[in-house]
Amino acid sequence: MTRLRVLAGGRATDGGQTVRPVAAAPGRPHRVTAAEGQRLGVQLQGVSKWYGGLAAIRDLALEVRSGEFLTLLGPSGSGKTTTLMMVAGFATPSAGRILIDGRDVTDEPPHRRGIGVVFQSYALFPHLTVARNVAFPLEARGVARRDIAPRVRRALDLVKLGDLAERYPAQLSGGQQQRVALARAFVFEPSLLLMDEPLGALDKKLRQHMQMELIKLKSQLDVTVIYVTHDQEEALAMSDRVVVMADGVIQQIGTPADLYSRPANRFVADFIGEANILEGTLRSVGDAFEIEIADGTVFAAAGAAVATGERVAVVVRPESVVLGPAVAACRNAFEGRVEQAIYVGDALRYVVQLPSGQSISAKLPHRAGGDAIAVGDRIRLGWDVESAWVVSCEPALTGAARP
Repeated sequence: MTRLRVLAGGRATDGGQTVRPVAAAPGRPHRVTAAEGQRLGVQLQGVSKWYGGLAAIRDLALEVRSGEFLTLLGPSGSGKTTTLMMVAGFATPSAGRILIDGRDVTDEPPHRRGIGVVFQSYALFPHLTVARNVAFPLEARGVARRDIAPRVRRALDLVKLGDLAERYPAQLSGGQQQRVALARAFVFEPSLLLMDEPLGALDKKLRQHMQMELIKLKSQLDVTVIYVTHDQEEALAMSDRVVVMADGVIQQIGTPADLYSRPANRFVADFIGEANILEGTLRSVGDAFEIEIADGTVFAAAGAAVATGERVAVVVRPESVVLGPAVAACRNAFEGRVEQAIYVGDALRYVVQLPSGQSISAKLPHRAGGDAIAVGDRIRLGWDVESAWVVSCEPALTGAARP
């Protein structure tokens, strides 16, 4: 068995031969350091959180750049909210340290950390007007009365609610209540803003609108944002970087484009967006990775660190799959039967079953001629070598058991 050896610059060698760029090998510690000239807003150094014999978070090392919009993304139980609550001071780490703007706040209570927090429930005071809700953090901090009103007006103007200052929460829509909670979180000008699923209670159209509003608001404020969500589309649309978590362990950190096109392991590939995942054995590495699957040979230009002879997974996104005559230009080409044809507005989605029973999903824009394809048709399908990415079949990194 030959192990691909990672070199500086993201290249790898196999018996002296250089192959395509590879991602960091799964299982190695994830540590992201601010680039030269960038301040670190938040540092989590070896942070763990235990509940009895179960690790909710295990040895987490993370550095958030000042002014960054960073999202913690993962399924329920992945540890993302626990991480956020430890940064906020509402939960105490079992081990490790937390620094905000270079100051160790591990043992400091929430009110001394200078953090704005927005929860999914908004937690507005029903008996107070919008203006009084927003003013509350300033009053609690002893800000002079003469300074409160102008700061509240500025905050409400930023979220476009200046004309609703005298209304009560029950008189507002869900989106308006969410914006009041935002204004209250940043009215005292924190350097760090934490958000825990703040858009989860909104319908899809309003949620997408609020995503754009949050991005615009972030650009107007000198603030670092740590955002928690389980919605992959939301994370990809809003974030500078995304931290993918599972079982209390970071699986991968990267830009949305990196996570989507270059997942570090099978969990990330399957969790981020839609993916066709074909399992097989890595046979050789020449001008491309060659993987034997049940239906033949698949060629991939790049992948994570894997070994010849190892069981691997080939990741192909549905939009990279072509059908019909266009397959002639693809090195990866197969034949199958159309099982489903689904209209999704801007595109047509097809599910094609290969002879082995493996299903391949393809997403074609209408102009690609997909309208002529019907359920039951025998059809050729394929994808470019550059569109395929290889990861190990090993399970997601886990921290569930106490060492």
